[in-house]
Amino acid sequence: MRKYPANPLTHPQGTWTLEKINISNQRIKNLHCFLSCSVGCELNNLSLHFLTATSTTIRATRRMQEIEMADYVNQQPRNGQELSGDTNQSAERRLCRLLLLSFGLLCIIQATLNISLRLTLHSSNESTLAECNTTQLVQKVQTSCDTHCNELQERFNALTRDRDQLQNRISQLNNDLKDVTEERDRLRIQMRVLQLRTVSVLQDGERSTPDVYFLSSESKTWEDSRKYCQSESADLVVINSEQEQKALYRLDGDVDLLFWIGLYDTAGTFKWVDGSALTKPTTFWQVGQPDRGGPNNREDCVEMYHFNPVLASWNDAPCGHKRRWLCERDPCTDS
Repeated sequence: MRKYPANPLTHPQGTWTLEKINISNQRIKNLHCFLSCSVGCELNNLSLHFLTATSTTIRATRRMQEIEMADYVNQQPRNGQELSGDTNQSAERRLCRLLLLSFGLLCIIQATLNISLRLTLHSSNESTLAECNTTQLVQKVQTSCDTHCNELQERFNALTRDRDQLQNRISQLNNDLKDVTEERDRLRIQMRVLQLRTVSVLQDGERSTPDVYFLSSESKTWEDSRKYCQSESADLVVINSEQEQKALYRLDGDVDLLFWIGLYDTAGTFKWVDGSALTKPTTFWQVGQPDRGGPNNREDCVEMYHFNPVLASWNDAPCGHKRRWLCERDPCTDS
């Protein structure tokens, strides 16, 4: 629920309510003053009319009495005329009273009509004034609404611009992400090249021509590993001496490094991938190996495990297991 401040002066709706109350109070005061003035004026006029009528009637009555007295002095009264004169005088007095009463009623009616006409005129003026005030109030409200609507429209336009900018930014970031993804894939390809290492091996006290070795970061079966090496114009590593065995053992600092080498069992005899036979001086089997896996398991491929001693790190394993692998390539061979 929307909360308004306690002080109505701080809110436009409260300000309009006070303006309406002030306008109503002012109208009541104006009407009170108008009625007081109108009634006072009409009472004064009525008093003047009544006094004028009374004085006129008194003068007329006195004039009639003077005429009657003159007639009475100049003429001797006859028999029965005194009673008749008294009766006429009583009738004349009643007539005068009736005239005075009628005249007073007419004055009152005239005063009432005047007050009614003035009230009607004042009400008309008040209605016109109220309409003017209402029109002004409506204009103020309309102006306030227009201002508020303009502010809201400007705010909406600003939010629309911000939305468009954010959408453009998102599109740009998506394009950047696509570029980064492509760059990542390219770097992965380059990483394969960077992982090629040259190792110089001492043979008979002399440094041999260094071969190029590639240690994978992925894991594959022995067959898939050899296919990968062949796709790079290489083959799984062939270890020809103790010096080369030691050099390859130090190829990576990971003590748990386990990878395929180019030695496999064919018809009960272990051979290297280059076709050369395995000779006794260059065998570096772990203790109890090779065991060929027993009757229910074939272990025809050889892996090197750095967790074991350097000269006892070979183990025969199933060729379907996934291991990292080590490729070997002559540096003079075209890639």
